[in-house]
Amino acid sequence: MWYAIMAEDSPNSLDKRLSARPDHLSRLQALQEAGRLLLAGPFPAIDSTDPGPAGFTGSLIVAEFSNLAEATEWANNDPFVIAGVYQHVIVKPFRKTLPN
Repeated sequence: MWYAIMAEDSPNSLDKRLSARPDHLSRLQALQEAGRLLLAGPFPAIDSTDPGPAGFTGSLIVAEFSNLAEATEWANNDPFVIAGVYQHVIVKPFRKTLPN
């Protein structure tokens, strides 16, 4: 089943985000290579694809896991969680409807 992982950044977390980004992307790449990643990306803090020093306010990941417990464990072990980039993470089952 698909799960939406919605994370909210801690205040002033841009430096931590940039530092932990390679490890974070490596985990996402592994999901993608396994065919289990639907989408992933950050929420820019301003209306721009490259917010520069304004940074980001959080992230959204939609990926496939066996169950909610597995998805939650994966999310809680993310390098962004460990580095203190994310201050709050929500994991919910997600039913993809469109596109087919």
